[in-house]
Formats: sequence, C-alpha cells, structure tokens
Amino acid sequence: MTPTEMGKFVREVRREAGLTQAQLAGAAGVGVRFVIELEAGKPTAQIGKALHVLALLGCKVGIEPPIAPETDRDDAAVEMFFTG
Repeated sequence: MTPTEMGKFVREVRREAGLTQAQLAGAAGVGVRFVIELEAGKPTAQIGKALHVLALLGCKVGIEPPIAPETDRDDAAVEMFFTG
C-alpha cells in the first residue's frame, strides 16, 4: 500500500464514520493539518500518529513476513492490509 492509497483509505473511512477532518483530529489528539496531509498521502507522515488515527477509526493494521524466511529482505515484499 502506498501513502496515497492509505490516505484515500483514511478519508473514506473517516467519511463513512461521519467525521470531519477537524473532528477526527480532535479525537486523535493531532492537528487538522496532520489529518489533511495524511489523507493527501504525504509520504513523510509520522507512522505513530498515522497508526493512532487508523486505530481510532477502528481499523486493524497487519504486516505479514515474506513467505520464504530465507528470502533477502531487501527483495521481499511486505504487505500491509487495512480493514475498516
């Protein structure tokens, strides 16, 4: 998942929850600017804050290791999944 895809996901889940960006920011204890940048797919958004926002929205985040443990980690794809 790219930062842009994650941003779109956050926006969709926020809207489905009936929250404005300001309401989500207040509930998560982050600034509105952070929520705006997260939804815009800013690649340098702080991961801790992003994970907190996702958790607040009721999302689960998971990372699965490569299928073959002996695979060079630089070449292995790590897949993240988000569910609302």
